[in-house]
Amino acid sequence: MADEDLSLTPAAPTPSVSPSAHFYPFATSPDIIRSHEKDAFLTGSLTGQAHAIVRSLRGARYAHTHSDAIKHLTEILYFTLTTLAGNRTLGEEYCDLVQLEDDTLQLPSLSRRFGYILSSILLPWTLQRILPAFRQRLRSKLERSIARQQLKASQKAKGTLKQAKSKSSSKAPSFFTKLRIQKYILEHLDSITSQSPVYALSIATFYFTGAYYHLSKRFWGLRYVFTKKLEENEQRIGYEVLGVLLVLQIAVQGMLHIKKVGVSLQTEEQGGETETNGAKPHGDSVIPCLENPTSLPLLPATSARYDFSEDANAIPWIPTGQQRKCTLCLEFFKDPSVTTCGHVFCWTCVRDWVREKPECPLCRQEVLLSKVLPLRG
Repeated sequence: MADEDLSLTPAAPTPSVSPSAHFYPFATSPDIIRSHEKDAFLTGSLTGQAHAIVRSLRGARYAHTHSDAIKHLTEILYFTLTTLAGNRTLGEEYCDLVQLEDDTLQLPSLSRRFGYILSSILLPWTLQRILPAFRQRLRSKLERSIARQQLKASQKAKGTLKQAKSKSSSKAPSFFTKLRIQKYILEHLDSITSQSPVYALSIATFYFTGAYYHLSKRFWGLRYVFTKKLEENEQRIGYEVLGVLLVLQIAVQGMLHIKKVGVSLQTEEQGGETETNGAKPHGDSVIPCLENPTSLPLLPATSARYDFSEDANAIPWIPTGQQRKCTLCLEFFKDPSVTTCGHVFCWTCVRDWVREKPECPLCRQEVLLSKVLPLRG
């Protein structure tokens, strides 16, 4: 009877285990960065092998011309075979990381994985190809607009100078004028249209939170969890100190930039007052800055003055043969210009390169566009 009573007694309901009871901890910034570096090393080695294959099939010139396409296509192939297929990358396996959706805490859906690959590889590649043409078009429009406004301002200044003799007081000009704004945009067009400030803010946020190392991961809501078993006395650390240092660096650069703009505006106002009083400007305008010279002659961007493909004796002292070809475009020199490290390129080639990366394409030494000197006969 006792056994029957025990068997008839209803069993106590088992408590439901919440899915978050055994949830793995989110990965910290050192693990994520180590995984990214491992994947970058692997994709770099695969890109080198792809370069060697293309070079053996199509030649060195074709491989050099399409180096960016080979690199990005190799990365797309790598992440298609790993992330898009639902597998972990080798870097994620090396660091025991798994990607999850931050809102559902489940494995990423196919649409999110596909969108992450497109936004992390194809979108920056597309912007890299579009931005130079966009900057050149915007720069030409700003130059034409500034030239028209300066002409109007000079004509207006002549009339104001005649009226100033009869009037004792005049209305102070506005500080933020259309001409000044356009001049500022033209001078800092490369930095304004650059992606570096956005990346810097994203990395600083990553150092503080430990989430979303890539902008594409932040957009698609993908986070990493750490699947390795942790000991009781083992602690996970982050890179908050690096975040503080990066924020301080951004703040100092912003303050120095504001100070530099203020000094340039003050110099411009003093020069305007001097011209209004009828005296010639002096001081800094006599000795231009070596880093940003004001009287640097601009070479023509459309038609070359010294074109070796049309005139072989344009600069006779340059030896004939391969030494007359640019290593960037692999064509004969057009307005050959030399960097401070001694390498010679076409003016348009080295100009576009230095605007994107302020370094020599061959030796990677720092190069300022204002110190690239044109060669003459």
